[in-house]
Formats: sequence, structure tokens, C-alpha cells
Amino acid sequence: MIAKEDRNQAALAIFLDAHPQLREEIQVLDSREQAQQVQWAFEDEAQAQGLEPWELALQLIAQSPEELKAMRLEVHQEVADALGLSWEDYCEFNAIEL
Repeated sequence: MIAKEDRNQAALAIFLDAHPQLREEIQVLDSREQAQQVQWAFEDEAQAQGLEPWELALQLIAQSPEELKAMRLEVHQEVADALGLSWEDYCEFNAIEL
């Protein structure tokens, strides 16, 4: 499993590899602008798929359906903690099945 702090960058790299036309279009930009364009394209793709960017990132980097489920639950647990909700209440409120 990819370390949590490296997940977004790994997903963006996978996304960019899958979109060579984007890589070609942005090659004339400086590195900061390239990163920004890739991020925007990634977010647009997530929206087109009806996903949050973090969900698309996890889909791209997961090695298996089980790993994807575990990473999703991990994110949801972090949100529940940040909101101060019990895990059970959060799961019920968001219709999350364990």
C-alpha cells in the first residue's frame, strides 16, 4: 500500500501517464504550471466520473478491491474523527457498510 502522504502524487502520476495528450500540451509550461494543469485535469476527471478527487486517487492507486475498500474506510475514519463523531454514528449517517 502506498503511504498516505504519497497517495495523491502517485495518483497524479498514474493519471498523467494515462493521458499523454495532456503531457504533450503542458510540456511548454514551467513545472509549477504543469502541476497545476495536471491537478485541474484530474479534478475535472473526478467530477466527470461523479467522484471526489480523493476517491479517484484511491481508485487509481489501489492494487486490489480489498485495498481500495481499506483505504476508503481509512479516509472515512479520519473524517469521523475530525468531526468528533463516533465511527458507528458516522457509518450510519453516511450509509457505509463494513
